[in-house]
Amino acid sequence: MTTAAPAVLGEVPATAETSDRQKIKAIVAASSGNLVEWYDFYAYAFTSIYFASSFFPSSSPTGQLLATAGIFAMGFFMRPLGGWIFGWLADKHGRKTSMMISVLLMCAGSLMIGLLPTYETIGVMAPVLLLVARLAQGLSVGGEYGTAATYMSEIAGKGRRGFLSSFQYVTLIGGQLLAVLILFALQHILTGDELRSWGWRIPFLIGAAGAVVAMLLRGGLQETVSHDTMQRKEAGSLRALMQHKRALLITLAFTMGGSLYFYTMTTYMQKFLVNTVKLDLKSVSTVMTLALVVFMLLQPLFGALSDRIGRRNNMILFSGLAAVGAVPLLTSLSLVSSPYAAFALILTGLVIATFYTSISGVVKAELFPAEIRALGVGLPYAIANALFGGTAEYVALSFKSWGNESLFFWYVAVMAAVAFAASLWMPDTRKYGYLDGNGRMRD
Repeated sequence: MTTAAPAVLGEVPATAETSDRQKIKAIVAASSGNLVEWYDFYAYAFTSIYFASSFFPSSSPTGQLLATAGIFAMGFFMRPLGGWIFGWLADKHGRKTSMMISVLLMCAGSLMIGLLPTYETIGVMAPVLLLVARLAQGLSVGGEYGTAATYMSEIAGKGRRGFLSSFQYVTLIGGQLLAVLILFALQHILTGDELRSWGWRIPFLIGAAGAVVAMLLRGGLQETVSHDTMQRKEAGSLRALMQHKRALLITLAFTMGGSLYFYTMTTYMQKFLVNTVKLDLKSVSTVMTLALVVFMLLQPLFGALSDRIGRRNNMILFSGLAAVGAVPLLTSLSLVSSPYAAFALILTGLVIATFYTSISGVVKAELFPAEIRALGVGLPYAIANALFGGTAEYVALSFKSWGNESLFFWYVAVMAAVAFAASLWMPDTRKYGYLDGNGRMRD
């Protein structure tokens, strides 16, 4: 890298001292907070089966799940605000500052849920306070994604951005996997009545404690954006961001298809296997745990693949396969009776998702200049994720309650097709990206 490059990219120059070892240390530190953030977020999704009746008295299990899924979706609608606030903070005051604050906010939300009284104790205030906690977590995650994706893409360096930045989803999936593993352990230690009474609180308290460790690790992070870049009038500006309409539309389209597909195959899949396929809870936890382990291990391989073939080709493969495969995969899953068959089908779906998840952050970071990169990655992602990713469970359960569950399968396929169109429109960021290319995007 020449001495002029960091000034163009807005990155702090790497020295001989800050090479591989320092970069890996920075990736681990940034990823630790990401793991805690997503563990806390998914702990809600996976334990809601047990605490739904504590906050939403109802004779219908589907009605209780709809209520908790609704609050899960509301958390997603705070993400655009989080993407804007933390994106501005990261572009104007540094990536490190933004990431430190976001993990603290997630900790507060998780601790609040873990200690929250139930409907039986405080009445309607119980679901209200649950909503407040989820809104805080949504705000936090909305800021975490864009800033962490930007930081990891910048610190990775040319030639290995796909591989190293893929660890964002390694830890994202790791957080989800940790939530599943803890629930799996609790299911074998506690009775079903104990889990519904108080055991569901344990994962949230663990998450709050984990944030302390993440704070200590993030405290030593090296900043990746220069002081001069942060002082530009365009830094963190919505007006400056709107000058990159093509990048914004591509990011929105990628998130519409990618997030909906990802949440369908992960967080909603647990409820799908219980509610539709009728597998028992322990079998579902085993299937999802094994599938997520494989999914997590695949991320660096597919990230490295993108370093060789380009991010655009990765996205074409993901969106094309998802558009064609979503309906037959989900239809086949709805008809299985064996957990082994369910595992094979879920793993097939997750392999398709890996083409996207492994590069989810870097493919967007390459589309924006440094002074608006965190905002550009975080805000459009948060908007599309709120509208399509966060509502995946609610939309799917609504279709099921109306007796038209198969329409949801087509909904997933159509959104993947939108991402496919954006993939064809996307430039080759190896030549026209703001990290490794010449910083110009063709119209």
